Amino acid sequence: MTVSATAPPVPELKPGTAVKSVRDVLVVTRRNVIRTLRIPEVLVLSLVQPIVFVLLFAYIFAGSFALPGEDGPAAYREFMMPGFFAQTIAFSTAGNSSISIANDVQSGMVDRFRSLPMARGALLTGRTLADLVQNVAMVAVMILCALLVGWRIHHGVLRAAAAFALLLLMGYALSWVGVVIGLTVRAPEAAASSNFLWLFPMTFLSNAFVAPSTLPTVLRWAAEWNPLSATVQAARELFGNPGLSATGAWPAQHPVLVSLAWSVLIAVAGRALAVRRYRAMGV
Repeated sequence: MTVSATAPPVPELKPGTAVKSVRDVLVVTRRNVIRTLRIPEVLVLSLVQPIVFVLLFAYIFAGSFALPGEDGPAAYREFMMPGFFAQTIAFSTAGNSSISIANDVQSGMVDRFRSLPMARGALLTGRTLADLVQNVAMVAVMILCALLVGWRIHHGVLRAAAAFALLLLMGYALSWVGVVIGLTVRAPEAAASSNFLWLFPMTFLSNAFVAPSTLPTVLRWAAEWNPLSATVQAARELFGNPGLSATGAWPAQHPVLVSLAWSVLIAVAGRALAVRRYRAMGV
């Protein structure tokens, strides 16, 4: 006599539950990571480009820059690396988010996701988490390149880990700005062009490559309160690199706190705008 055993039914996750939302986000994140890996040209170019810029500034331009209170190209190489970390993460994250989302909108993929029984914000959150994964790989490559040109960590591994966490948090926050742009423009080409309108001023009107004390008064004030400047300043402080500002500006005196505040504010505001725009796109 054979006794047939019936397997217990697999419980279904009700729409709207936290567990289902997390699962949907992870599925979309995995989809975006796999899509990036299947286009190795994009991945390789995104890793090679920052290396080229680091080598150019380290060995060609370093001798032309002078830091207040510091002397020699070696000091500038240590000064510039936190700025390069921040710049590369900002450009890569915002660019990937805006162009990828604009591609999904144009190809109709967003409409397909909207028709599925999945969490509304999963598509957007999965995109930003995939960019975070790519940024981790990019930072690992840049660390090796930075060590080769003379950059060093002077305050221990734990403080360095905190600096990289701040840099990645800033990148995650800026990815939400990229998502808003990708949902707003009509074509991926427009998304790529739109990024230059705000990324270039934010990057170069900062303390990433020059000391704010060398700028005119108005530009110095803008550079000191720049979100990117706070993150770069916090990274230099945690790494122990030269170039810490001696001005009395409040952001320069509390860079870690200001960097955290800016990143959280940008992430929250960007996500709210992105979700609002996403909901307004369809039925």
